[in-house]
Amino acid sequence: MEIFKEEALILFSTPIYVLIIGLEIILSYLHNKHYYTFKDTLTNIYLSALNFSLDIIMRVVCLAVLAYFNQYQLLSIENVYAYWILLFLLQDFAFYWEHRIDHTSRFFWAVHVTHHSSEKYNLTTGFRSSVFQPMYRFLYFVPIALLGFKGMDIMFVYAATQIYGILVHTQYVKKLGFLESFLVTPSHHRVHHASNIKYLDKNMGMVLIIWDKLFGTFQKEEDETEYEKIKYGLTTNLEQPHHPTKIVFHEWKNIVDDVKKPIPFSTKLKYIFNPPGWSHDGSRKTSSELRKEKGFKN
Repeated sequence: MEIFKEEALILFSTPIYVLIIGLEIILSYLHNKHYYTFKDTLTNIYLSALNFSLDIIMRVVCLAVLAYFNQYQLLSIENVYAYWILLFLLQDFAFYWEHRIDHTSRFFWAVHVTHHSSEKYNLTTGFRSSVFQPMYRFLYFVPIALLGFKGMDIMFVYAATQIYGILVHTQYVKKLGFLESFLVTPSHHRVHHASNIKYLDKNMGMVLIIWDKLFGTFQKEEDETEYEKIKYGLTTNLEQPHHPTKIVFHEWKNIVDDVKKPIPFSTKLKYIFNPPGWSHDGSRKTSSELRKEKGFKN
């Protein structure tokens, strides 16, 4: 019975995706917004298919690891409402830290960068998956399993919150009033995907924006007349943004090129694990260094 939870989510979410993506494509065309291109959308589908395939392969490993730690459960929550509410909060909190580390360690950024590599921003961008993330994502859920939550329940809540996470990838929904204070809204997530220096590595949450506000990674979306127009993509965009292998492996190649430099071993390790943009000679800058140069708060 447990195995059908995620299947039910897929059956529930698929027609919603088809409807709202179709509507956004029509609106984009009618309003001459150019939010979509055929190649970009096809690339998003391609990356999503790669991620989904690896996710299926890794599911056995994921559930086995979570089941192993669950046998040592530290808590036993009898109240069903408390169980699911606490599980939601813990899972969203774990995702925040996974996402933050994906942005602040180059090794993991090399995986996650594919999700940010499009210069377009629309609902299909939510499917532009970090291909190799299923190989390590479940490790962030180990503490939750150890606390007494079942692996299938953890992955079900993760899949459910992903539905919400996909739906905030839109330029059509503007600010949402009081919801902006505690939810990740489309406005908050536009900031996350922006390559403007002020917006780099901000708003890491999936559903709740409270983690960003608590841990110093929150940034509101500024009015474009007061600041500047949002630019989507990377600080240095790819020359071949739709190449099937370069889009997945380009940052790994860059890491290898840096490690080959005639530098001490300790410096080579920094090129692998320090924040993206770090360089031993100052030739490149991290997001924190770029913000400092511009006088923005980190």
